[in-house]
Formats: sequence, C-alpha cells, structure tokens
Amino acid sequence: MAGRLRMAFRLAAMLGWLAVCVPLFYVWHIAGANNPWARRFLAGIVKLGGIAITTRGQRPSGGEFLLANHVSWIDIPAIAATSGAAFVAHDGLAEQSFVRWLCTMNRTVFVARHDRASVHLQVERVRAAVQNAGVLAIFPEATTSDGTGLLSFKSSLLSALDPPPQGVAIQPVLLDYGPEAAGIAWVGTEPGLDNFLRILARSRKVELTVHYLEPLTGDALANRKTMAAAARAAIESAMKA
Repeated sequence: MAGRLRMAFRLAAMLGWLAVCVPLFYVWHIAGANNPWARRFLAGIVKLGGIAITTRGQRPSGGEFLLANHVSWIDIPAIAATSGAAFVAHDGLAEQSFVRWLCTMNRTVFVARHDRASVHLQVERVRAAVQNAGVLAIFPEATTSDGTGLLSFKSSLLSALDPPPQGVAIQPVLLDYGPEAAGIAWVGTEPGLDNFLRILARSRKVELTVHYLEPLTGDALANRKTMAAAARAAIESAMKA
C-alpha cells in the first residue's frame, strides 16, 4: 500500500509539472527564443521520480555526440538533465502519439532501423541534428541491458558519424546504478509502463552516477566500427574501475 501511494503521489506530481512546463514551452517556442523547458521538464522528472544523480567528468558544452549504455527509462531524463542532449530513437516510439509529442519537444530524431532504402536520408538528418542541437545522444546497444555488463554496440547506428561531422566530439557515457542496477533495469518481458511505475513505487532513492568519459581521439575515430568498439571499451573500463 505504501508503494502504491508513493507511485500515485509521484505520478500526480509529474503530471502537474508537465502542466506547468507545456504552456511555458510553447510561449518560448512562439517567441523564437532558446527554449529551456524540455530540459527543465526532464530534470524535474528526475527529482520527482526519487532519482539522485551524481555526475563525473566533463559535462558536454555543445558539439558532442554521446554514446551511452542503456539500462532504464531513467537514462533519458538523466542525460537530458545533465547535458541538455536531444536523442536518436527508433521510430517505434513515434507510433505512440503521447510519447512522440514529448520526444518532439526535446528535438528527438526518429530513425527507421529496418528501412535500408532511406539510410542515406536518415544519416543526413542525424548529422544535421547533432550540429543544430549542440548535443545529441544515442544508445548503441539498441536495447536495455541488466546494468551489470554491456551488450554489443551496433556500429550501424553510428553511420551518421562516419566520418564524424566537423567540430563534433564523440563522447562515451557510463550510466552507473551501482549495486541496485539489476533491480532498476528494464529487461526481459516486463512492459515499459510496469518498469516506470515500479521505480516510482520505491522507498529508497535511485542512486545514479553519470560518468562523462573522455572523447574519442586518433585511430578510434577511423570509422563507425572503431568508434563503436572504442566507446564500448571505454565504458566497460569505467564500469570495472
């Protein structure tokens, strides 16, 4: 019962925060000003969800493409709150109108993973987005892991970075949930909504450390395969540190 009450309270608070942020987002949008409200909304979701974030390393300041491991829905607001990043996401999310609406406000770039005929167009869209958004993030595992290790990085998702756009740094990011990672992870057959509500029902805060690792350099930037391998190696090394 206590867990259900926490879940209901946090969910109501999030909806209230959404009701505050949406009008302000559109006011800024109409004014043509630099719009901070998507990032502020996601930062609020982090706090209201009982998530405590610590950052390590040099936060992005603009002109970065982030390659992060993927454990939970928490990853998205956590990265956005600490870096201001927009995201590359598969077009399956766009089929859900409410989710698509939220993603669009944060300048999400949707890609069709299985539509080979439009790969060139999608690459151009992603390249334009990283240069316009300032910071763009992707999860090269293409799905969530249990948080205790890494899945393989799919280099095909990095086609837009081959070669890296001029002036854009490729920066690995480790999302570390510590010893409770397996309890936070969205894996197996658990529906996404169930994972979301289960985390809202927790009594203890979710402790997340976001490690912004050193950008890739030299031979690691030779092509998409070397970038995927080097980013994965850097994240894996930080996991074991």
